[in-house]
Amino acid sequence: MIIIDPTSPTPPFEQLRTQYVAAIASGELPPGSRLPTVRRLAGDLGLAPGTVARAYRELETTGLIETRGRHGTFVSVDENAALGQVQRAAAAFAEQVRGLRVDTDQALAAVIAALKTTEPDELPV
Repeated sequence: MIIIDPTSPTPPFEQLRTQYVAAIASGELPPGSRLPTVRRLAGDLGLAPGTVARAYRELETTGLIETRGRHGTFVSVDENAALGQVQRAAAAFAEQVRGLRVDTDQALAAVIAALKTTEPDELPV
């Protein structure tokens, strides 16, 4: 069940996106599950359709969901879509680290710190 906290500093589209990511990762929404239409979910949650559409676009960009035209939006059957995104991001990061001539241990420490924090201001310098 999706719950949007209007008092949260996290934007509603991001709250929606992260809850879907968690539901997909946990198996609560298995591959092939049909998602509500943008208009229906927006109405159910009291959000603007554009807010839901943005969350859906971001989920689709990462490969976690797919839109099948008039048939609707579904959880992707490609279970490795998120892992593929992570691998591409890691390769780009590694290339940038090499270009900056940053020590591998320092780069890995920065990644670990970034994964443990929720606020960019908390990253070590």
